[in-house]
Amino acid sequence: ETAIDGHWVKGPGESFFQVLKQVFDDLPLVAEDLGVITPEVTALRRQFELPGMKILQFAFDGSPDNPYLPHNHEELSVVYTGTHDNNTTLGWYQELSDEQRRAVCHYLGDSSEPMPGLLVRTALASVARLAVIPLQDILGLDAAHRMNVPGVTEGNWRWRFDWSHVQDECRQRLQDWVQLYGRI
Repeated sequence: ETAIDGHWVKGPGESFFQVLKQVFDDLPLVAEDLGVITPEVTALRRQFELPGMKILQFAFDGSPDNPYLPHNHEELSVVYTGTHDNNTTLGWYQELSDEQRRAVCHYLGDSSEPMPGLLVRTALASVARLAVIPLQDILGLDAAHRMNVPGVTEGNWRWRFDWSHVQDECRQRLQDWVQLYGRI
């Protein structure tokens, strides 16, 4: 159903991660630290060196302290252009007001690279340990190719990759970027 009538339940916390650390040593986890995060959660994430999430589509609210802005990223993080719950980057950008688009471009710098390539490059250039780029953003697809709309029960998870979406220059451009930013 939905989580609207749900409630928070305190989890096992440190003891859970101690067991995982014993089994895996280097924990292959990413902390979904989006939304309301308590100081205890932040401390636990740091104690076990779990990378947090940096979503670039959340970065441009006008505050230089926004934790999603690339200059606020840290190595112990994973940068995303967007997630399965966001619009594609091109769809997101097209839905911004002219003023918001200007602010995004002002921060990212004037570039001959159009969206979504500009945000993909920004993610790859981040100091974050890992960069995750949805395939729709690599392919330059718009909102019609969105994966999921949270809170909507119909029409989600239907997007499928099709080779017809791949432009000739896509493979070479991605290869150039991952080499340029040391993401190989």
